[in-house]
Order: sequence, then C-alpha cells, then structure tokens
Amino acid sequence: MSVRLADVIAVLDEAYPPRLAQAWDSVGLVCGDPDDALDSVTIAIDATPAVVDEVPDGGLLLAHHPLLLRGVDTVAASTPKGALVHRLIRSGRSLFAAHTNADSASPG
Repeated sequence: MSVRLADVIAVLDEAYPPRLAQAWDSVGLVCGDPDDALDSVTIAIDATPAVVDEVPDGGLLLAHHPLLLRGVDTVAASTPKGALVHRLIRSGRSLFAAHTNADSASPG
C-alpha cells in the first residue's frame, strides 16, 4: 500500500509542529515531491550515506538531525551534503527532518 508523501508530511507536521522548532533549526521536507507515492519510511538519527543506502528507492527517510543547517549555501554534487541530496533525488527518495520540533513535542 502506498500513500502520498504529502499525507505523511501532514501527519508529521501534526505530531511535530514546525512552530515548535528553535529559530536556528531547519525542519521539514528537504527534498522530495509531495505528490509522489511512498511505500516505506526509514527512521534515523542522521542522514548519512550509509543510512541513505538502506532507504528503498521511492522511500522516505525521516531524520532527526537536519542535513542542511548553518553555513550550507550549495547543494552542488561536488560537496558531501550536495552529493547526498543528489543521490536522494535521483533515486526518488525523500528526506524530512524533525529536530527541535520533535524534541519539544508531547510526546517528543
């Protein structure tokens, strides 16, 4: 059974409201098309290359720590974070971060 990414985002935003995030934090959809269908959700602390390898093509990676935070001004494939974003997009995988908003939610 598949659901739309937008439907999963709505559930995540209700459970972990973005308004609860600290001002410096970066939460929410990092990459992915909300209209895409999802068959799986993989949960991890960090979006590392090894973790991304475990996410099925077309799946969502729900990461606690944001991939893109302070000081990131490019997602060029020649940078480590950019290369990861490009890998996610090319394989139809999505990335969503819930950090301080998840920490502050009840239950968090």
